[in-house]
Amino acid sequence: MTDSRATFGADLHLDLSGPRLRAGLIGALREAVRSGRLAPGTRLPSSRSLAADLGIARNTVADAYAELVAEGWLTARQGSGTRVAPRPAARPVTPPPAPTRSRPVGDRPAHSLMAGCPDVASFPRTAWLKAARRALATVPDDAYGYGDPRGRVELRTALGDYLARARGVHATPERILICSGFAHGLALMGKALARRRVRQVAVESYGLDIHWDLLTGAGLALSPLPFDAGGTRTEPLASLRGTGAVLMTPAHQFPLGVPLSPTGRAAAVDWARRTGGLVLEDDYDGEFRYDRQPVGALQGLDPERVVYFGTASKSLAPGLRLAWMVLPEPVVGEVLDASGGEQRLTGVTDQLTLAEFLTSGAYDRHVRAMRLRYRRRRDDLVERVRRSAPHVRVSGIAAGLHAVLELPPGGEALALRAAAWHGLQVQGLTRFRHPDAPPGGPEGLVVGYGTPSDSRWSGTLDTLCNVLRATA
Repeated sequence: MTDSRATFGADLHLDLSGPRLRAGLIGALREAVRSGRLAPGTRLPSSRSLAADLGIARNTVADAYAELVAEGWLTARQGSGTRVAPRPAARPVTPPPAPTRSRPVGDRPAHSLMAGCPDVASFPRTAWLKAARRALATVPDDAYGYGDPRGRVELRTALGDYLARARGVHATPERILICSGFAHGLALMGKALARRRVRQVAVESYGLDIHWDLLTGAGLALSPLPFDAGGTRTEPLASLRGTGAVLMTPAHQFPLGVPLSPTGRAAAVDWARRTGGLVLEDDYDGEFRYDRQPVGALQGLDPERVVYFGTASKSLAPGLRLAWMVLPEPVVGEVLDASGGEQRLTGVTDQLTLAEFLTSGAYDRHVRAMRLRYRRRRDDLVERVRRSAPHVRVSGIAAGLHAVLELPPGGEALALRAAAWHGLQVQGLTRFRHPDAPPGGPEGLVVGYGTPSDSRWSGTLDTLCNVLRATA
């Protein structure tokens, strides 16, 4: 009978080859140490444990250890076991001095005002940890199985209640699918549309190329819609033959910041009803509004024709990889079939934690606190720009986490060159313009005021103002 104590010890994978076990074991151990797979100080299994794991005699292992100790590869001390011997540290190579530069390096900015990211330093770690503890204290064992491909019912139920209350979304747990970010959900939706034999999707003239690429990657052609002061113009949808869906940011157009007009909202829904198409609503930062009443989700006008996308990336942190889709009833099965199981990319623990975070009221408290913080930053930004660069118009500031600084023709290129000089990472407005959009359009900078930490905020604003002066 094998001594049960022989099974104790660290696991060690060794590839023994050749008829001579002792020589093969010595060679395998020596190579593991030489290659760094066994780091200095690593404690090896006892000779009894390793012999049991390898199915060889204990004396063979003890002899191999003894020889490697003699060679200096291993050390052995009573009470400390057998360990990998420390290796002589390589003499550090002093790098040559970096050449003196007359200006900051453009690819290593000192400041960032990139749009699309919240202040991650404000992530509510303590409250999140409390929610995780409460969730884990009551979670059933079967929660860690494969479960429902739509996601944990606890989170889908909590989201249904929250979205109905805060965003006017009609959502039941059966219609909600948890995904790992908006891009993941859009990729699943693109596959479902392709299976519907949709050939074309209408998009806004301004948006993110990564989202457009996801749709074209699913085999869908894109047709950009024109834009005016009332937001994206949706009446041209009626003349786009073969269009089966339209992707929009109705509450706060990204990046121009204009909400879709009531006329445009009604026209989009009427088009979907008339043609059987779908409106894909990206509600990426709907919780953050400052100088206006909240704009409810477009999905509330017709839950059977609008696919609603929401995410915790702006309200909490993008690193959580938690987002959700609220689907028309017939579309739920289509998206699940098209996904092929890919939707199982979000961890159960984070889903349960977010469910607890929502139901306990901690999510609402966090959003209210961040709304005040971001409003102060927005006001600070507007005032500093007004004083330092009065020729710059700030727009798109009634909601969200970014503003558009409108510049005269040619001003955007000047601003981006000055930003690179000053070590400021910021994006130009024309970067977000679809290549097939109608000609013309404004120039400017898209400034994400949620990105910097509090300690860097003032210095980042100073740098931005220096950049804007160069465009006067």
